[in-house]
Amino acid sequence: MALSVTDTGRGMDPEVLSHIFEPFFTTKEVGKGTGLGLAMVYGILRQNGGFVSVESAPGRGSTFRLHLPRFQYPGGGDRPEVPEAPIPGGTETILLVEDEEALLDLGRTLLEDAGYRVHAFSRPVQALAFLAREERGIHALVTDLVMPGMGGVELSRALLRQRPGTKVLFMSGYPMEGTRGFGTLPPSARFLQKPFNRRELLEHLRAVLDGGK
Repeated sequence: MALSVTDTGRGMDPEVLSHIFEPFFTTKEVGKGTGLGLAMVYGILRQNGGFVSVESAPGRGSTFRLHLPRFQYPGGGDRPEVPEAPIPGGTETILLVEDEEALLDLGRTLLEDAGYRVHAFSRPVQALAFLAREERGIHALVTDLVMPGMGGVELSRALLRQRPGTKVLFMSGYPMEGTRGFGTLPPSARFLQKPFNRRELLEHLRAVLDGGK
């Protein structure tokens, strides 16, 4: 299955095309783009067994084709109804760090609705400043892995130096194998691939807090 998206913009030369899926690469002015959108698209497609192709030239716009394998239920016929287990919650204190404001607000809402006490920040330096003045315990850090400036791994190391034993849940739009250039994850940490739903977030967090892998 393929989805094709075409624009009538300025197009891209071969040099720009060779970098468009790299994290933080952008042709926009400073402060007007993170350079993560296409990198996340690439990661999501790879995670699901697909790929993306691009055709573009200066003055001719761009065409992106997203290729995904067709899903077939292995048993054939209609998928059987299976009762879902309850979605877990908790009352622990969570430090949430996500540089995309919309995702930060969504994550905070999902965690608070599940009973958690949440301190949410869009930048790692804000989270570290909070930790410096906060005396009460933090049970888990839930952080984006790839962020401008300080990334999630560096943030987790700074936190663990101050508060050993804090659990860590990393999130990223890149597949796990594509995140190795951003640092080695702590042995006790868990990884959650974006995009995710409410159940996946809360189940991964509960597993981290309970010490499961």
